[in-house]
Amino acid sequence: MSRSRASAKKAGTRHETATAAYLARHLDDRIERRARTGAKDRGDLSGVRAPGGGRIVVECKDTVRIDLAGWARETETERRNDDALVGVVVHKRHGVGDPGAQWVTCTLADFVALLTGTRPEED
Repeated sequence: MSRSRASAKKAGTRHETATAAYLARHLDDRIERRARTGAKDRGDLSGVRAPGGGRIVVECKDTVRIDLAGWARETETERRNDDALVGVVVHKRHGVGDPGAQWVTCTLADFVALLTGTRPEED
């Protein structure tokens, strides 16, 4: 059975809410779903920070089709819009309900920034 636009939006909202709740419980209780901001989107969650204090943009995806390249472009745009240190994509593992077992994808530059607190210069 294919998804309707309404059921896809509902699944996305459920995934964002579960991700925010999981991160709030384990990292910082100020993490929450972000209100939609249109063209200057800054990710799906607010309040996510790296250990050094830099902001982390989180883009949540609950789709059947994987589009890592497209998601990475979208997340990088949102990271720049937010002037954040890092951008990551949290994507749903279908058939897996545990929020802590979902996939997280980022670029190697984002991974370095997470580990060091400093964004590497582009090559």
